[in-house]
Amino acid sequence: MPALFAAALLPAQAQQGPTDPQIAHIVVTANTVDVDAGKLAQKTSKNKEVRKFGKQMVTDHTAVNKQATALAKKLKVKPEANDTSASLKKGGDENLAKLKKLKGKDFDKAYVDNEVAYHQAVLDAVDKTLIPSAKNAELKGLIEKVRPAFVQHLEHAKHLQAELGK
Repeated sequence: MPALFAAALLPAQAQQGPTDPQIAHIVVTANTVDVDAGKLAQKTSKNKEVRKFGKQMVTDHTAVNKQATALAKKLKVKPEANDTSASLKKGGDENLAKLKKLKGKDFDKAYVDNEVAYHQAVLDAVDKTLIPSAKNAELKGLIEKVRPAFVQHLEHAKHLQAELGK
């Protein structure tokens, strides 16, 4: 899935980058993908730390989506579907389908490995495409404001990944 995310951003970068309505849709889609995976982790994992991480993903990414949706409404920006958001949704659906077939430690490892890769891909997109392409100062500000949470999620996921590898 993260490779799909990065690949989907390349065509947009080759032109001039996504528009603000497209960025709004990408932000909401990226957060929704992680909320859905987090909900599955809460239901499926037997590992307390993995369930706790899944719950944090649901809480944090739902909050970002509320902020992004409120900002889009305030700015009268209608989020616009695009190749990147479609790729994210497709990758998220494929990841959920794969995870639903797993149990126990296999589930935990696959979920956490994906979270590490996904958050790294999202951070790369935030830094290389979304922030540089955002024209509206408030939209850019929101993305910059939530960036540290993505860094923290990545570090937390890497820590869990190391623990599960023991």
